[in-house]
Amino acid sequence: MDPALQTARYINLTTFRKDGREVATPVWCAMANGKLCFYTVANSGKVKRIRATQRVKVAPSDGRGKPLGAWSEGTGRILTDPAEAARVYRAMAAKYGWQYALITLFARITGNVGRRITVELTL
Repeated sequence: MDPALQTARYINLTTFRKDGREVATPVWCAMANGKLCFYTVANSGKVKRIRATQRVKVAPSDGRGKPLGAWSEGTGRILTDPAEAARVYRAMAAKYGWQYALITLFARITGNVGRRITVELTL
């Protein structure tokens, strides 16, 4: 794994549609259990694509998704164990600090905390 992925503020997460077309999305990520992880809402397109194909590729990026380093290919896995998800949330909180806390507060206010899902990437 590219060491820049571990410290990057954003990564460009590229998922694949069933027909092979790529869809790129910038996401926050953190290392949990030695793997790159992120969270998103459960009904997002990236989750649907990971469930369908599991194939992903990632690169460190800016906030708009412009790649800033080398691409790494791998697979994505939806985490269903609450303990695994808790580790991801702790890692995200440690990495993003007050910004993570603010986003979590807004998610609680809007009722979206329960709609979140965590994803683990194996590269």
